[in-house]
Amino acid sequence: MKTSDLFVKALENEGVKYIFGIPGEENLDFLDSLKSSSIQLILTRHEQGAGFMAATYGRLTGEPGVCLSTLGPGATNFVTAAAYAQLGGMPMIMLGGQKPIRKSKQGRFQIVDVVNLMKPVTKYSEQVVDGNNVPSMVREAFRVTMDERPGAAYIELPEDIAAEDTDATVFEVVGHRRPNADQPSIDKAIEMIKSAKLPLLLIGAGANRKRTSEALKKLVDQSGLYFFDTQMGKGVVDERNERYIGTAALSDNDYLHCAIDRSDLIINVGHDVIEKPPFFMEKGGKKVIHVNFDAANIDDVYFPQLNVVGDISDSINRIANGLGKLDQDFSFFARVCDEVDTHITKYFKDKRFPVLPQALVSLLREHLAAEDIVTLDNGIYKIWFARNYECYAPNTMLLDNALATMGAGLPSAIAAKQLNPERKVVSVNGDGGFMMNSQELETAIRMGLDLVVIILSDNAYGMIKWKQEAEGLANFSLDFDNPDFVQYANSFGATGHRAESYEHFVEVLSAALNGKGVHLIDLPIDYSMNHSILNVLLKESSCIE
Repeated sequence: MKTSDLFVKALENEGVKYIFGIPGEENLDFLDSLKSSSIQLILTRHEQGAGFMAATYGRLTGEPGVCLSTLGPGATNFVTAAAYAQLGGMPMIMLGGQKPIRKSKQGRFQIVDVVNLMKPVTKYSEQVVDGNNVPSMVREAFRVTMDERPGAAYIELPEDIAAEDTDATVFEVVGHRRPNADQPSIDKAIEMIKSAKLPLLLIGAGANRKRTSEALKKLVDQSGLYFFDTQMGKGVVDERNERYIGTAALSDNDYLHCAIDRSDLIINVGHDVIEKPPFFMEKGGKKVIHVNFDAANIDDVYFPQLNVVGDISDSINRIANGLGKLDQDFSFFARVCDEVDTHITKYFKDKRFPVLPQALVSLLREHLAAEDIVTLDNGIYKIWFARNYECYAPNTMLLDNALATMGAGLPSAIAAKQLNPERKVVSVNGDGGFMMNSQELETAIRMGLDLVVIILSDNAYGMIKWKQEAEGLANFSLDFDNPDFVQYANSFGATGHRAESYEHFVEVLSAALNGKGVHLIDLPIDYSMNHSILNVLLKESSCIE
């Protein structure tokens, strides 16, 4: 068979159902092989959007999402998405084309060394130079991307190799069990927790696995430990739990840090050094247990006293069984929970217009079920959502606190809805981030998705304006104009809405969530409290005694 036929069979063998992307002339043999396969090609409007969709597929399923591009400019458009997947721990495989490598008639036209370009932002980047190598390369790429810590891979298939005949066959897919932690480290962890005065559980991005979620819930319920989470650990344990203190969405000074500062032991589960650390060690006198698939990377702000290395869910189950019910006095943490809730919910029912981000958070939480999904682009509203929006289940708020790139919110919502057609999916974007990949509206409409897209309009790059103000700098060069988003949405075939008041937004939101097709809501946002709360009030607040 042709090498391109074998390549497609190798992908089918790995269980690939979808490929997101934009093919070029260098992919035509691969495209021809794809048309008779079980794999569905989802044509996107930009390679970056395709990469974000593939990465989100990997994030939600644990299996690599796959995306496709041509050579040169198509492949270089994957770089941001590759970094997004690599830093975010999302398994993803990028397939690229290339000019013939044995004999080219076009010199160096469009040729970029993409394989080497991708190496710093992937776990695996190789070119196919012989069709007989396809089975082993595809199998290895899938293995590497799923191995802890998950990430991105790139395989380049030149057009002359794609057209060659091969008699190779696909490799059997062989999984492997992750090793479990040794018993002495489990015993030491149990001893440290029992002897601590105020142990506190932290849930990070690496704990966002189904079995780990179940194990952590058991640990919290059985032991009585209080817990907080990072932005990418939200929802691993239901945040309605009475022992949930909050999300570490800011570096320091937020209300929940009163509990972090008072604790003498942090059980840090699934910590990922990519995430912004909560800086819980720099004040000294605090011990940390690191529970993860790998030992901790040591740096100036993170140097745990114990590593519990192995399958996280197994480690947590064994620690829970050994702990039983703890007898420490956690009344201080209970008071912090009340304090956090008082401050976080203060503006939930505020009906001013333009809408406060806190009120938006409250409205979305009221309108969405436990399993419904919110995807966030990157902007100042991400902090408000991370702090104020309670997640009731894993992966129900998809935000990026690793690469923290703009432009991923809408594509990630498309992938989330495609995978979960029975759930409501809302994509929340700033007007800056939305315009970076707004063309994917057409992709969502063509796919027949029911999707709600909210654009928070402030006609500026609001996150940087907030930072500018925090540093006492003059407002300069961060304001812009927007198109008429309602007409823009309608021109794609979506249904555009512009909120005219708080009450009108509630009506529009309800109609959009219960309607068919893609609905876009242009929502004016009031960021006037960003500086006064996040920069001033939190720094001046004092912890309860």
